Amino acid sequence: MIGSPIRDRRAERREATKAEILDAAWQLVRAEGLAGLNLRDLAAKVGMQPPSLYSYFDSKHAIYDAMFLQGNLELLARYEALPEAEEPVEGLRAGGRLFVQFGVEDPARAQLLFLRTIPGFQPSQQTYDIAVRIVELAKARMRRCGIPPKYFDLWTALISGIVWQQIANEPGGDRWARLVDDVVDMFLAHVNTHGTVHKPKRGRTT
Repeated sequence: MIGSPIRDRRAERREATKAEILDAAWQLVRAEGLAGLNLRDLAAKVGMQPPSLYSYFDSKHAIYDAMFLQGNLELLARYEALPEAEEPVEGLRAGGRLFVQFGVEDPARAQLLFLRTIPGFQPSQQTYDIAVRIVELAKARMRRCGIPPKYFDLWTALISGIVWQQIANEPGGDRWARLVDDVVDMFLAHVNTHGTVHKPKRGRTT
């Protein structure tokens, strides 16, 4: 068609190969753990020689960085798609449930995004900026509830604690994950000792 943009097929193939490498990397870390990512095994999984990987990622940490970006983009997309609740406090609960579900459904991804388990790895600034946007969304939900910023660290400790309890003690289950609403209520009760938050009644979720 006249006037249609010319496709850069070489660039498309390169991006497709990078996506294939990352998919294989996720498969390996889910099976062997984050520290078990081996470039030789990764290259074999995608049908190339290990040196060829450096045509796409200049180091193992660059692969981790790309995986870190993928994970945070997925979490950001879920937060942005979360419907706005009529009651701000219910929005806070929904955000807590979303984070816990995201964490427990893929322990390897949760460890990469939220724990420092890889010696020497630091995400690039561009990649880390996505994580910062997620934090700002969570803080915005707290502000809409009238919760002072000083409570944010307590909030993250409680919600992430559910994730790690679930992963550590009952992977694939919901013994701790189902306690999100109870933990949120405990958090709100603590904050409400200062009379800052109105907590509406809620229906029990399972």
